[in-house]
Amino acid sequence: METKIPNGIIELEEMEFYAYHGCFKEENVVGNRFLANIAIKTDMGRPMQSDSIGDALNYVKVYELVRTEMQQTSNLLEHVTARVIDSLYRHFPEIQWCRVKISKMNPPMGGQMKKVSVTLER
Repeated sequence: METKIPNGIIELEEMEFYAYHGCFKEENVVGNRFLANIAIKTDMGRPMQSDSIGDALNYVKVYELVRTEMQQTSNLLEHVTARVIDSLYRHFPEIQWCRVKISKMNPPMGGQMKKVSVTLER
């Protein structure tokens, strides 16, 4: 009986960055806290069997790619989120599906709000 090796989802949750995204001039000067959540579906057959990091999707590289994109200032969360997902697909052809959620903490909305988020998946 052959065992089917499942695809799995790797999640990097609540990566925190301080960045300068926003439409208001003050946001580009003062900055804000952002959270990034990434979910990546990929074939886990080889790393499950080999137990070798060389066969697995490199989580450190995922983090570094997200950090690089977060350091580039954008007006809109939509733009940052699209850059992140594009970068992940560009660097990891083995991705079968990906979800990227970027949240701006305490956004300047004229009232109390914990965060505003944009999520893209494909």
